[in-house]
Amino acid sequence: MDWLKRLPGVGPIVVRLMTTHAWRSYERLDRVKWSRLAAAMTFISFVALFPLLTVAAAIAAATLSTGRQHELQKKLAEQVPGISEKLDIDGLVQNAGTIGVIAGAVLLVTGIGWVGSMRECLRAVWELPDDDGNPVLRKVKDTGVLVGLGGAVLVTIAVSAVASAAIGWAARGLGIDEGSPGAILLRLAAFAVAMLADFLVLLYVLTLLPGTEPPRRRLVVAGLIGAAGFELLKLLLSGYMQGVAGRSMYGAFGVPVALLLWINFTSKLVLFCAAWTATESLRGPGGVD
Repeated sequence: MDWLKRLPGVGPIVVRLMTTHAWRSYERLDRVKWSRLAAAMTFISFVALFPLLTVAAAIAAATLSTGRQHELQKKLAEQVPGISEKLDIDGLVQNAGTIGVIAGAVLLVTGIGWVGSMRECLRAVWELPDDDGNPVLRKVKDTGVLVGLGGAVLVTIAVSAVASAAIGWAARGLGIDEGSPGAILLRLAAFAVAMLADFLVLLYVLTLLPGTEPPRRRLVVAGLIGAAGFELLKLLLSGYMQGVAGRSMYGAFGVPVALLLWINFTSKLVLFCAAWTATESLRGPGGVD
């Protein structure tokens, strides 16, 4: 793109753009061939998604009331649009134990593989060598990371659910109309709570998975970028599911194709956040742009 630098009027803007932290993060991604990394993350995430949802649904079917089951299904629809309505809740209630055990075993295997794949991809962004330590100890470590990540996700979902319920209760209690400024503020508050939950999970992913300690400022900025981007991607996927995928001529193929695209975009977002934390600022390793 050097020729763009020589264009009158545009040249100085391009020069300035190419010195920003965002551009240098992209250059790092291009150098490590991030499309291949995102493809690997997409495949393993797509494989691990279904046993994860099945385990969650089986536990809910065995322990929650009908109203709570529907509430969980709605929450799943918010987190992974287009998939919750495919779950057969009645069938899960009848066979919750068997389905939960089988799905749990599959989830453990695929989850450990997912952690290993994510670690390798994020370390590739940092341009660090692969971990060639004891494979048994590495699997044990990956299991611990998986359990910790699962716990973090459960806590953030619980916090998000409680906050959303509180916001809904406040809206009903105050008699706020759906299209009023107050309702818009409450929706923004719910969006902010969801962003906070995503932010906390991203801090876990960007540090413990690659085994790195990026400067705090770069980590916080990357977490905020990822949290906002993840929520926007969920909104886009939800709108696509409601307006296109469910009515397209591809029928049953619409949902899995949309999910694959969503996971791929999310993977690229995580890789960009990792590149942001790994790219040194122009003022030194601990400085800012």
